[in-house]
Amino acid sequence: MLLSGCNAGNPGGVLGSAADKPAATPAVNAAAAVQGFCPPITLRDGTAYHRVYAKGAKDDPAKVVYQASLADTTRSCTRSETTLTITAMVQGRLVAGPEGKPGQFNLPIRVAVTEGEKVVFSELTQFPVTMTDVAQATQFVFTKDVTVPAEIGGLTKVHIGFDEGPTKKK
Repeated sequence: MLLSGCNAGNPGGVLGSAADKPAATPAVNAAAAVQGFCPPITLRDGTAYHRVYAKGAKDDPAKVVYQASLADTTRSCTRSETTLTITAMVQGRLVAGPEGKPGQFNLPIRVAVTEGEKVVFSELTQFPVTMTDVAQATQFVFTKDVTVPAEIGGLTKVHIGFDEGPTKKK
């Protein structure tokens, strides 16, 4: 699995490395561009894991169907005159619990962009992950392209995490 992007200020680690890719050849007569600000990604406390229990059970370790967790993040940005498109990525794992069975599970992953206290973008995605073997963890990579106004400032952050709340708010 190879992912790369801007990881400055990302204490979660690096998913891939630019050294793993062959060098790109610049286009003839291409104008040089300074990328500018690309907001960091954060995993908010309490949103980096998601646990599902068998019907009627809650907080009973013997009734866990599966647990999903999010870890390493990366992002890249593309700017136009009016917008900034952020490609946000997060690596995760899905592990079966004692009640787990193979199958497809929809993980509720929310991507939100904030500028200080103001929410600029927020969207919940039901991300499908297939677990084929309950004896082994299933790894996945979630990717979301988010477009926000180009004039966002240095206080802007991208938050990724599990959330079972309302579906959309743009």
